[in-house]
Amino acid sequence: MTTSFEQACHDTETAAASTLKSATELAKLARALQKAAKEGNIGAIKRGASRLDGALDTLRQEVANAVATWPFEDGGETEYLKEHYAVELRSVAEKNGLAIYERDDRLIAYPSIVRIFPGDHAIGIDKKKVSTLRPSYLTEILVNNQKKQPRFGSEAFLESLYKVYRQFAEPAGLLKEPVMPLARIYEIFTSLPGSSREYDKTEFARSLYFLESNGPTHTKSGARVSFPAAAGTRSVRGIFPFVGPDGQVITYYGIQFSRGE
Repeated sequence: MTTSFEQACHDTETAAASTLKSATELAKLARALQKAAKEGNIGAIKRGASRLDGALDTLRQEVANAVATWPFEDGGETEYLKEHYAVELRSVAEKNGLAIYERDDRLIAYPSIVRIFPGDHAIGIDKKKVSTLRPSYLTEILVNNQKKQPRFGSEAFLESLYKVYRQFAEPAGLLKEPVMPLARIYEIFTSLPGSSREYDKTEFARSLYFLESNGPTHTKSGARVSFPAAAGTRSVRGIFPFVGPDGQVITYYGIQFSRGE
């Protein structure tokens, strides 16, 4: 049976605590020997030296135990992160009252988006890459993120959407206020090399969710934004799904800006 990351971290933490305790005892005996030597107490010196030698043997054993406790051999951590980590993280989070959902190889614990980087032995929480992989520790971070007000420049994002929308809508000239597929908008947003990796589809969907949930609903020039859904959205290509705080999956397909509302 594969040892979980949580158990491996717990066992190693416990072994390290025992090592620290032995090291503290060794330091205590060393100070006592120092005092005996300072005073010239021969009996205390001999007793202290004997006890110090025994404490050193104990410390060596504790160090050996701590070094041997971590169960994963070279490459084992990478394999675990690929095959088992997401399941364990979701299980530990659920036991602590945190729901984590998986969409398009991303883990969503609203409002956070988590990505696993097995080769780097790291995870990404939104835009930040960290090496704190212990599931219970990561769960605490994600829970704390839920207590914070998301930082999102909704007005600037809305104006950017409108600017790109007009580049498509105005040259067409056929429909005054057409519904534009968000896939085309996203393509423009991520047209620079590598930018789709920096701002992936799940993050784009989250931005849309923040905007729709919290506003604003109108651009500075007065155009009202809406997000029409395509018929049979589940089977339509080019949709952008996100999971809200209640676990509901919200899908985005199109965008429309209207005047006179």
